[in-house]
Amino acid sequence: MFLHSGIVPSSVVLTAFQVLSRVFLTWAVTHSVREVQNEDSVLLFVVAWTITEIIRYSFYTFSLLNHLPYIIKWARYTLFIVLYPMGVAGELLTIYAALPFVQHTGLYSISLPNKYNFSFDYYTFLILVMASYIPIFPQLYFHMLHQRRKVLNIERKKSD
Repeated sequence: MFLHSGIVPSSVVLTAFQVLSRVFLTWAVTHSVREVQNEDSVLLFVVAWTITEIIRYSFYTFSLLNHLPYIIKWARYTLFIVLYPMGVAGELLTIYAALPFVQHTGLYSISLPNKYNFSFDYYTFLILVMASYIPIFPQLYFHMLHQRRKVLNIERKKSD
């Protein structure tokens, strides 16, 4: 995760956030709640993630080789318009589908009393994770739209 941050122009913090969120969704939701593994929403986020990573690492590879085809640059800064909401929808629908099973089983929850005098409700945590998408998604999405305008307009100005 951090190794490629020094090689390609990407934020270590954003990379860490993305990797950790994907590990969380893959392990703590999809792997841990077997009942959601056949949901269409899982396919939705896996397809979005896969296409995104193919485009991202093609972009990085060609950039490092100093031979970036415009179609790869265009795909990197355009296809997210559909892929990002598609992935987020799949993630949220998968977490939502997991909620009844988490609540029923008490998965990863810690109840009081216990020797640490600590409680944790995984069901509530998942709801908070879902709510966190409300402020985070628009910020990241509009940041990408800004980057798209900046990068693709620069390309147009060069060719004029």
